[in-house]
Amino acid sequence: MLRYISELADASGFEVKWIDSVVIAERPRLAPHIESMKEALSQAHILPGVINIKAKTDEGMGFVGRGEGIAAYAVCLLGKREA
Repeated sequence: MLRYISELADASGFEVKWIDSVVIAERPRLAPHIESMKEALSQAHILPGVINIKAKTDEGMGFVGRGEGIAAYAVCLLGKREA
């Protein structure tokens, strides 16, 4: 999906300036995997330096806290591509 959005933005004259994301999971611990996650996301032709990933837990609350699932939130800043 990220590759599609990146291509759509590019075709419209925009580029990805920043991606900020939060992955919420009780387990597994994600901190050791964040750099490889950034590298995998960069396969969508987005520079790893503009990708921020944070890992959080839900402190035992809700379906995520019970270990029944994982939640993720992301925000992407687009800017007009410079000529």
